[in-house]
Amino acid sequence: MATSNRKMRAFKKWMNWKGVEWSDALELVATESSVFVRAVGDLHEGDLVAKIPKESCLTIKTCGARQIIEEAELDGYLGLAVALMYERSLGPVSPWFGYLQLLPHSEPIPLLWSLSEINSLLAGTELHKIIKEDKVLIHEDWKECIQPLLDNASLGLNPEGFGIEEYFAARSLISSRSFQIDDYHGFGMVPLADLFNHKTGAEDVHFTSISSDSESDSDADDNNSNTEYQNNSDHEPISKNPHSEGDSLSGSDLDSSSMSGNDPTALEMIMVKNVKAGVEVFNTYGYIGNAALLHRYGFTEPDNPYDILNLDLELVLQWSSSRFSYRHSRRRLSLWRELGYSGCVSQDSEYFEISYYGEPQIELIILLYILLLSEEAYSEVNLAVSTMGDVENSWQLFLSKQGVPLENGSELSKNSLLTESVCLALLSLADARESLYGSNSLRNDIKELDRCSQLSEPKQYHSLVLRISERKILQKLRTYASAGATTKKGTKRKGKRSRMKTQDATRSVLYT
Repeated sequence: MATSNRKMRAFKKWMNWKGVEWSDALELVATESSVFVRAVGDLHEGDLVAKIPKESCLTIKTCGARQIIEEAELDGYLGLAVALMYERSLGPVSPWFGYLQLLPHSEPIPLLWSLSEINSLLAGTELHKIIKEDKVLIHEDWKECIQPLLDNASLGLNPEGFGIEEYFAARSLISSRSFQIDDYHGFGMVPLADLFNHKTGAEDVHFTSISSDSESDSDADDNNSNTEYQNNSDHEPISKNPHSEGDSLSGSDLDSSSMSGNDPTALEMIMVKNVKAGVEVFNTYGYIGNAALLHRYGFTEPDNPYDILNLDLELVLQWSSSRFSYRHSRRRLSLWRELGYSGCVSQDSEYFEISYYGEPQIELIILLYILLLSEEAYSEVNLAVSTMGDVENSWQLFLSKQGVPLENGSELSKNSLLTESVCLALLSLADARESLYGSNSLRNDIKELDRCSQLSEPKQYHSLVLRISERKILQKLRTYASAGATTKKGTKRKGKRSRMKTQDATRSVLYT
């Protein structure tokens, strides 16, 4: 604990030197394993609790290796990783040492797990294939882009600071801690801001960046930031703030310092709800499901309402080919695409989302409906689409002949296509997806989670939370399909199904 307190004192001294201002109603608490922010006085909605100069953020533009990075034409995560490794390799000489010494060497995201851990703990989950692909891609990045820098003796880089393990460690910190700053800086490491822990849908404090388009220097904006800032207005190019040598400001001083949001050189942290003294202050990284949380940040949240499950298109085609011929499946898939439909796509993989409530993406239901059409019906719609030239009207005309009702005259609803055969197909797909988890049942997973310690076995704990959350969605998918099949048989469905639009596609958070 003494070491943690010493590091925190050094960090606060560094923030004063860099001109970072924060309310004395905030307490930065350091333990041996983590750092978090707690309110020591009542905080109120609208309070400005911190102001962080952009020049205090570690970015490609502010680091000592800027020339090396730009001459090597590195950007994005790759360029920021070089910036971070470079400053860490300097040790106490680095202008960011007071900040970097507070950070862990790496974050426990699955990217840093061994292959045996990935295969045993993540089997069947959304992350199993993704993490293994990430490890290969990031290793290739290091070999193709970082190793040549080390081979260039004129750069004088310390090999120990730029090895493959250091690169993976830097990428883990960037994945879990970097923020989008503005068009000029891109994204980077933001001191103080990255100490606030995440709670899904329970944001206490909001980070605001001032847009500075005129500083762009034609730099490409990276869209894979971990937290999106709200751009309020356009401003003049950044000028470096004078360093403040004073103590942290009081809450009232901060509240009046820059509430107008007219300082293009700083980031602001503003309370969006009241927080009582003694309570931890949370940020939110977005409305993110457990697969994305574990992928990017190394933790999960039980009963996360933003969980989703993905069904790969390849799994659907495997199911179809087990019932019909390969030619049948490919012809029906081609028609589905010709009608303008597609699934979600990421990293050369196409898939369909199943919501937290077990409702499948409508594109999946349409594909199943087409796959299950009789040969006569398929030939009719295929001919109409080929000859009429108006794909949308041809499809709508065909559906009307089949007795399929359209909402608002033209829009398909999920329920209108839930034929008994489509519902049975969804049940089969749920079973096929379930089989990927192995022989352990959901009940066994839940019992294992009850026995598992989050503190002493974090990898196993969070992997189990992810598995269980995904398998519960499969249960809900079965309920959804069974209810639809029952309805089509003439049994009245009871109650009204609540619906939620998913706001985070797991595969949209992949490394680039």
